[in-house]
Amino acid sequence: MCLAVPAIVKEINGNRAIVELEGVTLEISTIFTPEVKIGDYVIVHAGYSIAIMEEKEAEETINLLKELS
Repeated sequence: MCLAVPAIVKEINGNRAIVELEGVTLEISTIFTPEVKIGDYVIVHAGYSIAIMEEKEAEETINLLKELS
């Protein structure tokens, strides 16, 4: 089973981005979200950003994930 999680975009280089979630950084592909900007929250699944999400929704989701752990 795979899980898609929200992360904030820290850097963008072409169709690649560095995202961060709770201090963990990851390089991902932004091929499915070419309009993404630094500071946006994206849903990351299998190394790709698959959608851009609102900051409030991302923070709520992150808090729910923290409660589960």
